[in-house]
Amino acid sequence: MQAKAGDRLVVHGAHVSDPTRDGEIIEVHGEDGGPPFLVRWSDNGHESLVFPGPGTVVESVEGAAG
Repeated sequence: MQAKAGDRLVVHGAHVSDPTRDGEIIEVHGEDGGPPFLVRWSDNGHESLVFPGPGTVVESVEGAAG
C-alpha cells in the first residue's frame, strides 16, 4: 500500500455494525510511500499514526473526480 500526503485513508468496519472511518493522510513515514501514515480523522479531527490492515484503502487525490 502506497500513499502521499493529501490522499484519503478509508477504513471499512470489520463487522456489519462497525462504522467506516476516513481521514486525510498528513504524513507518510514509510519508505517509497508506504505505511505508517499520520492521519487526521474526519469524524473527530484527531491525528494518529496508522499501520493499515485489512479493509483499508487509499483514495488518491489524483484519482478523485472534481
